[in-house]
Amino acid sequence: MSGLHARPALTSRATDTATPAHAANHGARGGFARRLRLRILAYRDIEFRSSQVPGIADGAGNGPQQECLLLVHIRKVVGQIHYQTCADCGEGLITGIDIEEPFHSTGLDTRALSHLRSRHPDTTWHSTVTRRTTRGVLRRMRIPAATPTARCTHTVPAPTYRAA
Repeated sequence: MSGLHARPALTSRATDTATPAHAANHGARGGFARRLRLRILAYRDIEFRSSQVPGIADGAGNGPQQECLLLVHIRKVVGQIHYQTCADCGEGLITGIDIEEPFHSTGLDTRALSHLRSRHPDTTWHSTVTRRTTRGVLRRMRIPAATPTARCTHTVPAPTYRAA
């Protein structure tokens, strides 16, 4: 080995003092500045749009309604939270959290779950999401995992589709 890996990043030959590595690259957006910019974007420019997923509840409107909270940034969906609410039981079940990778660690997931709680103030929330990327936010928001015995009694089974 030549030992080049052990040299300091930048050195000035006249004074032989080390120059900070970020001095030559001060214009690049990386690290802290990028995360801060994305956090500001997540709080300022993201809109929440709600939509219902058809075909989950029965035609009379009984039972849990499958809904989706869309996180929209300038006509582009950057995240979705799938959930069911049952007005009869006052229970809510989060079934999926999908947020694009650039918006991870920006607080957007926490903001979206807080928005859900404010839209449905009398709802007790549970979650079936078990992915590692979403366990932390569910723990911070104090949303427990759903148990099979604590299901809504008004649940209507999803329709079964058969290939013709």
